[in-house]
Amino acid sequence: MEQFIEFATNHWMMVGTFAILLILWLGYEFMTGNKAISCQQATLLVNREEGVFLDIRDRGDFRNGHIAGAVNISMASLKDRVGELEKYKAKPIIVVCKMGNTASGAVSELQKAGFEKACVMRGGMSNWQNDNLPVVTK
Repeated sequence: MEQFIEFATNHWMMVGTFAILLILWLGYEFMTGNKAISCQQATLLVNREEGVFLDIRDRGDFRNGHIAGAVNISMASLKDRVGELEKYKAKPIIVVCKMGNTASGAVSELQKAGFEKACVMRGGMSNWQNDNLPVVTK
């Protein structure tokens, strides 16, 4: 602990910058309200509450392998095609991307459009495949 205090006093600008960035990042996460769920939690939402997977990857990636029953609307066309999801408005929508990084933007867009139960699947399709969960190519 003494070494940490000595480091912090010797490098106060670096420690201060880190603290400020950490606070800003945490504030952003809490303000956007985007919750990330695991693959298992996503499966439970689909099975118990009739949720739907929204795959925001491009068409080529979707054709190479996707979650069964997933709806494919690319991130670029989500604003224009959000009306196609109206029938799922009261149900959980689990947004899936390649690695789980870009899905939070789609969740924010969906929440603005009134989809209150939209959430991100942590790790995206790479996590789904790493967990050896089923993927279809049809």
